[in-house]
Amino acid sequence: MLSYEELTPPERALWDAFPEGRRVDLRTGVAEADDPADGARWGAGRTVRAAVVAALLLGANEEERSGAVAALRLVGARVSGRLDLSGAEISHTLSLEGCRLDEPVRLYGATTRTIVIADSWVPGVDAELARIGGDLDLRRSAVAGGALNLINARMAANLVVEDAEVSGPGEWAVLAGGLVLEGSVFGERLVTRGGLRVPGAQLLNGLFLPGARLENPGGVALAAGAVVASSVDCSQGFTAQGEVRLPRTRIGGLLTFEGAHLDGGGTGTALDCASMSVGEFDHRLAATPSGLVDLRSAQATWFRDSEQSWPEKVLLDGFTYGSIRSGGDPAVAGADGTRARDEVARRLDWVGRNPGYAPQPYEQLAGWYRQIGHDDHARRVLLAKQRHRRLTLSPPARVWGHLLDVTVGYGYRPWMAGVWLLALTLLGTVVFSTHTPSAVKEGEGSPFQPFVYTLDLLVPIGDLGQRGGWYWSNGGVQWLAYLLIAFGWVLTTAIVAGVTRALQKS
Repeated sequence: MLSYEELTPPERALWDAFPEGRRVDLRTGVAEADDPADGARWGAGRTVRAAVVAALLLGANEEERSGAVAALRLVGARVSGRLDLSGAEISHTLSLEGCRLDEPVRLYGATTRTIVIADSWVPGVDAELARIGGDLDLRRSAVAGGALNLINARMAANLVVEDAEVSGPGEWAVLAGGLVLEGSVFGERLVTRGGLRVPGAQLLNGLFLPGARLENPGGVALAAGAVVASSVDCSQGFTAQGEVRLPRTRIGGLLTFEGAHLDGGGTGTALDCASMSVGEFDHRLAATPSGLVDLRSAQATWFRDSEQSWPEKVLLDGFTYGSIRSGGDPAVAGADGTRARDEVARRLDWVGRNPGYAPQPYEQLAGWYRQIGHDDHARRVLLAKQRHRRLTLSPPARVWGHLLDVTVGYGYRPWMAGVWLLALTLLGTVVFSTHTPSAVKEGEGSPFQPFVYTLDLLVPIGDLGQRGGWYWSNGGVQWLAYLLIAFGWVLTTAIVAGVTRALQKS
């Protein structure tokens, strides 16, 4: 047990201030001299032993002062030794501002009130299994050489790491798997040297990382797999050097990467959102991501993107969404004119970046176009689907596919059959009108009509009374008649097959 007599002057000042919750400020007022990064040089006049801090928090000076709440508030001090509060039950606020801690802070399994370690330098914070009845505030602090460990911790308020820098000893800088946070994570401009890991966490009021920089090249910059009742904000210059992994994450509100930079860092994947469920998904990146984007089986109420949102490879099979918004304008793809046609082309390019042939992304896109009342765009998408599918077929099936494409557009452009029929009718009428056929039976049948004769050849169903009543002695004209009969059968078969396929949405 520490005695008052063995305390140093700064320790006595802290001891005396504790019952009233007064701040003890040991700063000199000179910025360079008060920088915690150089705090190892601070002498005895600015040094407080960790044992004294722990003793006060554990009840060494519980003298009650009328109208005051006891709290430990220390500014500009060097805390020597290890501050180990593992398993402790602490009923007082701990606030260290502008301090230098020589050893990591241990709060393993502790039960505490609000903890503030702001504008400070600390070689690690271990709050695994801790129960914090307020905020854990590390804003503008440097956690250097040791991880911030919040595994299976529970916090009644917020985790504040704004403008902080965390440099982990290994792959992970922040470990927060299983964290239950009733407030929010405020990490504006957070910098990590190593990944931020929150699998299985419950972040009830959101994860906010605008302007943050997570550095773990060749590894994982952000690993979630969490439940977030509110929003996840990775915008305004957010940078990930390493993979961002959000598989099976459940986000009730907005997930935004507006203005973000996603660099897979050689992992091959920039963003993994497989099986993610999100209310709103804003994917307007500042630059094309380095690495593939995986959206397989993800769900979004709506999503928004931009020209540079997508890399060359995007996994889309199973991705479902209720609406698409492009850039800053909602439903641009539903507008009329050239802009709408360009948008459809961009959407088809996006779907085509899915490796291999998968029908679901085309069907999903076509379904959205139908939903907003643009059946022409939907047919264009489904035609592109058939053309993509054709690449996977055998050579004979591919030939038949080409035939369906040029004749009726796989049934999605049936008017093309009319164009072919009109062109062949004009050709036959012109050629047959310049030659004289011979009657099969002299004096019988109706007079020769080139136009009707051509239609009789082209339409295999029914008989207009011309095809069987005349024949040609000119071999070239006779071969044209044979070709028109063949084209008629091909056109009819293509129309039936194409329309049937379109109706069945094959």
